Amino acid sequence: MVFHLEDVSLKREGKWILQNINWEIKKGEHWVLFGLNGAGKTAILNLLNAYYFPTKGKVTVLGREFGKTYLGEKLRKEIGFVSSSLQEKLHPGDNTFEVVLSGAFASIGLYETPTDEMRKSAITLLENLGCIEYANRIYETLSQGEKQRVLIARALMSYPSLLILDEPTNGVDFVAREQLLESIESIAKNKNAPTIIYVTHHVEEVLPVFNKTLLLQEGQVFSMGNTMEMLTSENLSQFLGIPVDVIWTNNRPLLSKITTILR
Repeated sequence: MVFHLEDVSLKREGKWILQNINWEIKKGEHWVLFGLNGAGKTAILNLLNAYYFPTKGKVTVLGREFGKTYLGEKLRKEIGFVSSSLQEKLHPGDNTFEVVLSGAFASIGLYETPTDEMRKSAITLLENLGCIEYANRIYETLSQGEKQRVLIARALMSYPSLLILDEPTNGVDFVAREQLLESIESIAKNKNAPTIIYVTHHVEEVLPVFNKTLLLQEGQVFSMGNTMEMLTSENLSQFLGIPVDVIWTNNRPLLSKITTILR
């Protein structure tokens, strides 16, 4: 079991952010966490990374039960976390290679001397993710799509058991998005791939490798299960509260609103 959430609720500043969440992921599964803005997706990610602790319920991540074992940095080194918020924390002068190498130490900035093995791993990841050509460029100067590729390489440096991709295509154009999704699919298909959670509110980003989906609505589980059963016209119409049509093309869903013609 990668993680297990049992009747988890979270209250922040007097407000319930999450309520009665039951969710477990087994090794080898790749999930989509789908929800609109404000649904509570970030709160779940903060729980998994032990930045938040549940107000109620039981959380176990990578064999560690919250409240019964030490968590902190040791747990986070086993979780690769890619988020736009991380970009804001990186040191302005670091180049791409340094950013990737820092992932081996789960640090913001490179304060320790990397081994030759770490350097080789970083080069391999940069090559596999198509980043090697800008390895020596300052991270700040990269495009948004390039930055996200670098952050994924950084997240993989510690050989994580769980890789969380928090809306990784935000701010990228169509071509860059598809290139990034292609890289993510390649990672997921690797026989030694970590379990992946892909967080999004865009249905068209759901790749065939993500065979499980959880729909989160206002801090509660709306439904979860096989992706093709979750992302249907009927289910998403109920979830979104408006009539929508879901069309599957090349094993990927496309979403459109059904327009009612008034007469």
